Amino acid sequence: MKKTSNCEYCVNYMYDDQYGSYMCTVDMDQDDYERYMQRSYKNCPYFKLDDEYRTARKQM
Repeated sequence: MKKTSNCEYCVNYMYDDQYGSYMCTVDMDQDDYERYMQRSYKNCPYFKLDDEYRTARKQM
């Protein structure tokens, strides 16, 4: 599976009530966070598709 950087479809992209916006919930170390902020990644290495129908397909 090709990793992408479209955060809207990532399972790690969640709404934070405290900040009132969506945020990445991956626990990154300082080096990873710096690379992320500088957009050094071509594709996000932490991307996981938020497939909400995965369980339903397994039940069929």
